Amino acid sequence: MTASISTGFDTDRSPVVELAGVSRVFAGAVPVRALDDVSLSIDRGDYVSVVGPSGSGKSTLLHVLGLLDQPTTGTYHLDGHHTGRLSDAQRTAMRGARIGFVFQAFHLLAHRTATENVALAELYRPHSREGRHQRAVDALVRVGLGHRLEAFPDTLSGGERQRVAIARALVGHPSLLLADEPTGNLDTAASGSLLDLFDELHQTGLTLVVVTHDPAVSARAGRRVCMTDGRIEAPL
Repeated sequence: MTASISTGFDTDRSPVVELAGVSRVFAGAVPVRALDDVSLSIDRGDYVSVVGPSGSGKSTLLHVLGLLDQPTTGTYHLDGHHTGRLSDAQRTAMRGARIGFVFQAFHLLAHRTATENVALAELYRPHSREGRHQRAVDALVRVGLGHRLEAFPDTLSGGERQRVAIARALVGHPSLLLADEPTGNLDTAASGSLLDLFDELHQTGLTLVVVTHDPAVSARAGRRVCMTDGRIEAPL
């Protein structure tokens, strides 16, 4: 029997993320152990930054958390679900229902308005088409872009484009927001404004995990996790 996947928030108090003894080994003439016996628990409403040098395993960790990759060994529970027991279709459904992604590159469609870019995200989520436009508008208002609903990406600043990308990640009401170097393409002022937005989202109860090399970004999180050679050092 296959496990069923609900699309709403769980009401219990289990951690959003629970990694236990997770390793990820990439095969090759010399196998690469990108993650090495990683255990990590992230509670609902946590704001966690992941830092470390290049090659430390940050991106691999993010891919595992985002169900874009699977551990070689160990277990990953997301909202209490044992993700290693899911079929590919179930993993896709869980990713669409429970996880929002924000990347350094904005990945917006140039010929679509801000609202259309956000609404398109629901093509991969189990939501009815009815109300899709309004949900996109609500997400843009939430990130402070209610005045730019019909703007095309080339008329938006870098900070505004990243806010559209965040709205796209939020439109499905995920239980976990993953951000990979979200300020990497922004200037200092836009970065500060974006971090203020993350603070606001965190205050609403959203669980955030931000991978960054920027100390200013890391400092805004409530908890910092340092990685070296695929392992998590003592939390700072």
